Amino acid sequence: MLLSGKKGLIVGVANKRSIAWAIAQACQENGARLAFSYQNERLGENVKELTAELPGAVNFQMDVTDDGQVKAGFEYLEKEFGQLDFVVHAVAYAPRQALEGDFVSTTREDFRVALDVSAYSLPVLAHAAKPLMKEGGSIVTLSYLGAERVMPNYNVMGVAKAALESSVRYLASDLGQFGIRVNALSAGPIKTLASSGIGGFSTILDHHRAKAPLRKLVELEEVADGALFLLCPMGRGVTGQTIYVDGGYNIMAV
Repeated sequence: MLLSGKKGLIVGVANKRSIAWAIAQACQENGARLAFSYQNERLGENVKELTAELPGAVNFQMDVTDDGQVKAGFEYLEKEFGQLDFVVHAVAYAPRQALEGDFVSTTREDFRVALDVSAYSLPVLAHAAKPLMKEGGSIVTLSYLGAERVMPNYNVMGVAKAALESSVRYLASDLGQFGIRVNALSAGPIKTLASSGIGGFSTILDHHRAKAPLRKLVELEEVADGALFLLCPMGRGVTGQTIYVDGGYNIMAV
């Protein structure tokens, strides 16, 4: 029960195959009480169905690109929870056309949307969560190797993830004095709703399986365990880091 008595917010659950949902399950199994936010009513239906049997769970709508909704969401959280111990940021989006063709052809608007949703949302949530983390806390976001290497068809999302990882370091510096840790978890490729928009993803999976030192794909539960380490007291000395849970693929040159 590594998170016994702790209260956390999970942002970005899409369905039962989401990395965010796997992390939520690990947190709940280790004693945490959870809140879940969703962007709109359509996505909210999935979240409400998944969380229906979680004891003490609360759900609320919060579009991370809307400052008013973020403010209202955290005011609701303060009323429900009183304080917050951790946040899981699992939000990323780029228009489909921005994940096709060449990065050099990315439009200004597609670039703005990808960076706003996928990167700027982290400092927005951290700023809103800080007053509720009265006894310190942990913030974990999800990244991918495309932040530092060119991955086929990842394009502007790779740039957004690079900005996200840089944001982790600056936030860790800002918030450390308040006992708040900020880290990124870089997972290997996993079949999720988000990855379905990346062209040739099955080829990426095959290559990863063949080249990663562990010679296998990463499982959702393995990523969730990595997040659990960063969220619970065992990770209390770690901040500003990008932790890889990818079977070692990131160390390889091919």
